[in-house]
Amino acid sequence: MTRWKPSDIPDLTGQRVIVTGANCGLGLETARELARAKAHVVLACRSIDRANTAIADIRANLPEASLEAVALDLASLASVASFVEAMHANGAPIHRLINNAGVMGPPFSTTAEGYELQFGVNHLGHFALTGGLLPLLLQAEQPRVVNIASIAHKTGRLRLDNVRGEGRYSRWGMYAQSKLANLLFTFELDRKATSAGSDLLCIAAHPGVSQTELPRHNALIRLLSPLGTQSSARGAEPTLRAATAPDVQGGEYYGPAGFNEYWGHAVRTTARPQAHDRASAAALWELSERATGVGFNFS
Repeated sequence: MTRWKPSDIPDLTGQRVIVTGANCGLGLETARELARAKAHVVLACRSIDRANTAIADIRANLPEASLEAVALDLASLASVASFVEAMHANGAPIHRLINNAGVMGPPFSTTAEGYELQFGVNHLGHFALTGGLLPLLLQAEQPRVVNIASIAHKTGRLRLDNVRGEGRYSRWGMYAQSKLANLLFTFELDRKATSAGSDLLCIAAHPGVSQTELPRHNALIRLLSPLGTQSSARGAEPTLRAATAPDVQGGEYYGPAGFNEYWGHAVRTTARPQAHDRASAAALWELSERATGVGFNFS
């Protein structure tokens, strides 16, 4: 079978795409390739200055790229609501929402609403963002939501009694839980879209072990990273395939083809069975709606 590559991305002229955390690493490379395919790309970033630097980087080789920087801090539901309001004020349909931004292994801290930072940013912020943007997604032809997970989900345990980091704090345990939550959310959203008769596709992807700013809170990982990882550009390929390939189906999961899914070209892969557990997904969904005040209306 022919390997998928970024040059296989179809022409995206006229499509509006949002990439969270697009100022560096995987998000930047994702935005770059989508812009190369002539999509209008919204770089949704906590720092507008860094987003504008990323835009300059992309336009250095793609001077005609259609790019826009809009502030979004996923650790603040007020910021998420402001971003959603700005997108609705624009009124343009959204063809692709790529929930890429994330934090990994920080010292204990919380979101503005008091949730443990990794669960709050990696899951709750993107849950609220997706729900808020759903009407604009449903206006587009064959829209897609792509959530970025991790091989770390394989060690994750869903502990919904510990989403504020109460008690003993394990930064890596909370990270793994947040990545498991990304997958539970993806597959549940896809089931809801299918049940509603919507053509919205909900897909997950993971980058393997890639060179990004994500491990900035761990000096050892930063030191060893260049020795056993792939580039951010290669790490972005599963995301790009999930977001653009014509043969992608809702509820699929993409990652690298190599050893333990650490690196390699983008292929369809499988999540651990816990990521498909419907009872866990329903409990997570209920908590997420309560925590964010955001619902999903497919009508």
